[in-house]
Amino acid sequence: MNFPSGNPKGSSRLLGGPTRSAKGAPMNPIEYLIERKFAGLETGAALELPGGRRIGSAAARVVLQLSELSPLAHLAAGQVGRLAEDYVEGRLDIQGNMRDLMAVVAQMIDVDPTRPSGGSSSWWRGILRRGKPLARHNVDADARQVQFHYDVSDDFYALWLDGRRIYSCAYYRDVGMPLAQAQEAKLDHVCRKLMLREGERFLDIGAGWGGLLLWAAENYGVRATGITLSRNQHAHVNRLIEERGLRGRVEMKLLDYRVLPEDQPWDKIASIGMFEHVGRVMLPTYFGKIRRLLKPGGLLMNHGITAGGTRNAQLGAGIGDFIERYIFPGGELLHVSNVLRDMADSGLEALDVENLRPHYARTLWAWSDGLESHLSRAFEITGQTVVRAYRLYLAGSAMSFERGWISLHQILAGRPSGRLDEGPMRGAQSAYPFQRGYMYR
Repeated sequence: MNFPSGNPKGSSRLLGGPTRSAKGAPMNPIEYLIERKFAGLETGAALELPGGRRIGSAAARVVLQLSELSPLAHLAAGQVGRLAEDYVEGRLDIQGNMRDLMAVVAQMIDVDPTRPSGGSSSWWRGILRRGKPLARHNVDADARQVQFHYDVSDDFYALWLDGRRIYSCAYYRDVGMPLAQAQEAKLDHVCRKLMLREGERFLDIGAGWGGLLLWAAENYGVRATGITLSRNQHAHVNRLIEERGLRGRVEMKLLDYRVLPEDQPWDKIASIGMFEHVGRVMLPTYFGKIRRLLKPGGLLMNHGITAGGTRNAQLGAGIGDFIERYIFPGGELLHVSNVLRDMADSGLEALDVENLRPHYARTLWAWSDGLESHLSRAFEITGQTVVRAYRLYLAGSAMSFERGWISLHQILAGRPSGRLDEGPMRGAQSAYPFQRGYMYR
């Protein structure tokens, strides 16, 4: 429903007769409902209507300023994804910091965002649910979707990422670590789990700006290959390879994982923050390809965002729709149980599973704080729409990880060799020792 902008008093004829506010002023029913919502919030919030009239707390820490009345219906219904769209498109503005805003948002959501949406379970809906993702996850479509997100601007990402531009969950091994140190701890955590050894062939699927690729080559002596679908990332990493004298030991390719040759399997493979782009129906293809790329006895680290609910295709309250439109077109999340099933069906054995959910909440708050401290420069680099979308995306994701609506799992898996006498224990069928002590030595 779209309401005309202008004097909000005139809208009462569209919305029903006026209702009295707590102060006795006439209000239409939607405004009255919003006032009731705001009155129940622990974090003070207010709504400023076109013309200056205000609803909510007099000492509000968060103020939503409307330039037109259409967001009122989204606010009353708790559709925070639509409100986020209103902000990105300039129909409302926000006064207040991101942490206070997210505290308000969390209290305004009336439904559990991890619950599956309703609807018919008819056979044709099942075909549609499978057919649409298949159509949007071919090689060309995936390239366009990845470039939409990662090729926004390298300078924009550099404003709020660490110096290595690592765009995935950090590992706060020690509580007091700053972001950059926690990201290095994550890189080493991954390399230790994979038991990287000098001279091994190492593949990084979705290598980003090259953080893990270069760390593994320089600190563990592997021969490293990375792939990406982002032109910006491909160019950036190849510059770093030249600058650091790593040509011949490290290579970065602009390539889809599906077309990687399988004639020389890799000893170890990492996929960090990439499989979220793969798509639910493509996971068997993805894990099947990785199994063929991995030598018998080899190890895989699959590190990625997982769903908090077991059956929801995306977050509710419109949050998933907002992310689909403005941030990650084509992105889909699965519960870790579904990921493990598809992995096992593809012939990969899960060896170690670690949940880093609160680590990602802290990482995202660090990114959010970094962006907030450089807003003027960010607007110069990319413009209003992108910066507004990312302000909400980073802070909203941090909130979602804190509350368990989404999660982050590192899954170490192996391709069993079939040789019972291989490995540190009979039946190990790989170098994995089936205990965690080696990760920390």
